[in-house]
Amino acid sequence: MKQQSISFFIFLLFLQCTYTFAQSPAAAPAQAPAVVVAQPPAATPTQAAAPHGITNVTKILEKAGHFTIFIRLLRSTQEENHLFSALNDSSTGLTIFAPTDSAFSELKSGTLNTLSDGDKSELVKFHVIPTFLSTSQFQTVSNPLGTWAGTGSRLPLNVTSYPNSVNITTGLTNTSLSGTVYTDNQLAIYKIEKVLLPKDIFASNAPAPAPVAPAPEKPAKAVPAANVESPVAPVDISSAVWFMHNNVAGSVGIVAAAVFAL
Repeated sequence: MKQQSISFFIFLLFLQCTYTFAQSPAAAPAQAPAVVVAQPPAATPTQAAAPHGITNVTKILEKAGHFTIFIRLLRSTQEENHLFSALNDSSTGLTIFAPTDSAFSELKSGTLNTLSDGDKSELVKFHVIPTFLSTSQFQTVSNPLGTWAGTGSRLPLNVTSYPNSVNITTGLTNTSLSGTVYTDNQLAIYKIEKVLLPKDIFASNAPAPAPVAPAPEKPAKAVPAANVESPVAPVDISSAVWFMHNNVAGSVGIVAAAVFAL
């Protein structure tokens, strides 16, 4: 009987331990240290931050190389920011004709320095087509092409596509595409070896042609003077006749006197 009581007590102690263990809370997992994410520096006022996913035109040109002057114009005229906005908002895309540094070196020395800020901005816009054009699409576009600078007789831009080249003319510039810098479904950048000069800026600055000197008048032929005889003045011979008459009469009288004397 005593042994059964001990066994029963051990059984109750076992149940109590099992119940207590089941009610104890599970140990909480160790927490990972907090990760501090560094914030990117804010964009400076002179350089707008490129929206996420928007192609950065100047970065593309910098990576390609040989576009230093064109990049400087994009930034000084604020057209760099305009490109960011257009690529973000436009559904038609853009096409850019990018002149190389050697293209700008062919301009007359000091040409860019003589331009106003407005003219520089117009010059950059004249190199931007407000739609995406692949090389094959140049075969079907209508001339003249519209640019960011506008259209019209003062801003003509015509392209002619050949099997192996695309020619561009402005009335003052004649050049061809010399390569593709970048292309996707929204942006195309083509390299050109001459700066596209719009008539609106550079035609008025061109020296005026020298005036043509009038042809010298032929001297009139001298007309020979008419051989007109001068009228002969009438001669009064009455005194001579009287003189001769007196002389003859005197001679006759002398001769007659001599005869009578004989």
